[in-house]
This record gives sequence, structure tokens and C-alpha cells, in this order.
Amino acid sequence: MQTAASRRQFFKVAAASAAAPFILPSHVWSAETAPSERLTLGFIGMGKMNSGHLGNFLGRKEVQIVAVCDVDTNRREHAKKTVEERYAKDKAANYKGCEAYGDFRKLLERKDIDAVVIATPDHWHAFIAIAALKAGKDVYCEKPLTHNIHEALTLIDAVRSNKRILQTGSQQRSSKEFRVAAELIRNGIIGKIDRVETAFGAPAKPNANPEEPMEPGLDWDMWCGPAPLVPYSSILSPRGVHNHFPAWRMTREFGGGMITDWGAHHIDIAQWGLGEDEHGPVEIIAPEKFADANDGAKLIYASGIPLLHNGKGRGVSFYGANGEVHVNRGKFELVLGGKTIHKFWDKETDKGTSLDREVIMTEREYLADAKVKLYNSKNHHEDWLNSIKTREKPICDVAIGASTAISCHLMSQAYYHGGSMKWDPVKHEYTSGGDAKWLTRDYRAGWVV
Repeated sequence: MQTAASRRQFFKVAAASAAAPFILPSHVWSAETAPSERLTLGFIGMGKMNSGHLGNFLGRKEVQIVAVCDVDTNRREHAKKTVEERYAKDKAANYKGCEAYGDFRKLLERKDIDAVVIATPDHWHAFIAIAALKAGKDVYCEKPLTHNIHEALTLIDAVRSNKRILQTGSQQRSSKEFRVAAELIRNGIIGKIDRVETAFGAPAKPNANPEEPMEPGLDWDMWCGPAPLVPYSSILSPRGVHNHFPAWRMTREFGGGMITDWGAHHIDIAQWGLGEDEHGPVEIIAPEKFADANDGAKLIYASGIPLLHNGKGRGVSFYGANGEVHVNRGKFELVLGGKTIHKFWDKETDKGTSLDREVIMTEREYLADAKVKLYNSKNHHEDWLNSIKTREKPICDVAIGASTAISCHLMSQAYYHGGSMKWDPVKHEYTSGGDAKWLTRDYRAGWVV
């Protein structure tokens, strides 16, 4: 059986070969991949998000999951059982079992693991991703990539210096309606952009959850990790296997509220459409009553175009001189000259058509000869695996994921501190109105980025 190093060398040689003018589709690779040539994966953080990723990758013949990790005994043992039961059904899998770990560092010590999928609470993302990169692993990391701006910049350096592949879990980029929406904007179909409006919920608040008794089987100290060691709360981390997204994301200590949760998705698409996805804003304006506000902040880009945070709306809305583009998951609308040209927003009101039909028709009519063609990924997981093969950047490379995270963190600071802040997206520093200490956090002893 080949080692992880030999597999990586194989992929490097394949990427360098001039005789390979195209990437084989995943199903072709899967059919011809011998067990010894499969990518071996480890999963870190086994909540709802990674349970979904786990199910997807278990159905892919080109990979083999050999390890899972979670600080909750019940979650990691459930994930281990899920993997082993699935592979037990495949007699040709040549499978040797799945190990369950309570400490991600033990998983990363394994030389036979090629890549990891990270879906922990946000405050752990950068720490685990950087450790994985230094251990020679490629990474799929959920958004937001980081808990603060300092971590985002450090993570970019870690990916580049270790020559690894990192895919940000901003999967909207791999959905056709979002790509077509961004291409319409990039190609000027609705004219000069006046503004962009994004719809998502409130910023994070300081943790105020009361202490609760904790059942055995959870390493709470490790769960908190680099963040403050707060009293245990099931609101932050409900025990065992569950099917919802816990509210740690709404606390400043561990997340960034809906700004880094849904906002990370929608701001990413807004910046993709504006061509700012590796840059970011130059000014951040807080709402007047920022301390109590749940929306109203603005990001201003070098072009002068504002991005508005609305608590309610239609996902991402671009408003131009000649029309509008609205897009959300499974929803799309193109308006030109005040008239709806193509639309699928609601299956009850938009009967007789479909999302695919409206998006495909838009692409044929307005983008067939487009000068700007954006990266076309049809599946976010598959795109990552192909990038591991070719060593080319994936659709949401670390530079893009970090830029989106930084924009989200800057918007959050507007709600935390108020006022107007000027930002240099090249030097990554405030030029007025901000404070350098906002770029990072006070890390708990023993944890440093």
C-alpha cells in the first residue's frame, strides 16, 4: 500500500504533466481509483454541519474516511459508527476502520491522513486549520474561516508557506444561480451598480448564558480552547447528537452572530459580483444607534458602491442603472428596465417554470458572449478534491475566504464600537476610526495564533 507521501507525489506529478489538458470528472476518477490511491480524510467537529459533509464524502469512492474528532464522546462515537457501518456495506472498500479522537492534535499526528474537513465552532477554525496545514494536510474549512482579522491573515500565510490547498465552505459559489448573478454584474448587464443589499440577521452579543450542570463525556475546557473559559451551557453546546445549529454562533466569544454565519455567505457573493472578493471595503459605517441595532451597517468599496446590511430582504440584491439582480438559495430574478425578465422565487407563485430553466435562459440570452466568465464549480466538495489532485486553487481559496471573513469582522466592529472606520484592504489596517486591538483577541493561556 502506498504511503500518504507517495500519493501526494503522484498528484504533484499528475498536475505537472502537460499531457493532461483537462481534469477528469470525479465519477471517472472514482471508478478507476484503487483503494491504495484513495485520499484519506479526517473530520474534526462532528456537529450538524460536519455530519452533512460526512454523509456526502462517504458516498465518494475516491476518498476514504479514517478518523473523526469531537470533544463530545457521544458525537465522536456516533460519527465513528456511521463511517464503519457505511463502509461495512462495501465489500470492495478494503477498509481498516475509523478511529475516534477527542483531541484534534492526535488526529493530525497521523501520517496516513491526506486532508481534513473542519466544522467546529468558529473560534477554533484558524487554530485547527493552521495546525493541519503545518502537518501537511489539505483543508476544507467551514466559513467564516476565522474568528478575527489577525487569524485570517495568519491563515493565508500558513496556506501559502506550506503549499497546501484550502477550500472555504462557502458553497453558494458552487450553485449556478449565484455564479450567473455574479456574472451578470461583472459584465454590466444591469449597468453601473448603485448599491448592493444583503439580508441576514443580527450581530453577536456577549455571552450571558447561565451555568448549567454538565453530564460526563464532554471536555468543556477543550471546547472553549483559545476563547474564555465560560460556565457550561447547553445553549452553547448541547450534549450528544442533535439536528440543529447551536447558539454559540450568536456570542462574541465563540462566533460573530448572523454576520459571520449567513452574512459570510451573502457578503461573499456580493463581493464576487463586485470583483472585490480578494480585496474588501475601504470604509465601514455603523448605524446611528449601533449598540442596540440588529442591522443598518454599511461597507463602502473603493468604487464608492455601498453594501447595506438589512435584517430582512431577498438574500443578495444588486441595484444598477438599468436593472436589478436578486439571488438567494434556489431563488433568482433578473429585472431590466423595470420589467422582470427571468424569475423563479417561489414555487407557488412561479408555477410553470423552475430555477434551472430561468437561470439557463438568462445565461443563454445575456452571457453567451460574456467577456467575464467566472470560475464554474458544480459541486463544492468535488471542486476541493479536484484541486487536491491538480494543486490548483479551488473556487473559494483561502484568499477569498479570508477576505470575506475580514469584511464580516469589520462589519461586526461597526456594531460593537459605532462610528465610521476607514480601512486599507491591502495593508489590512485601519487608517482612521479603528483600533489595532480590534484585529485580534485576548487568547487563553496555551493558545496562540
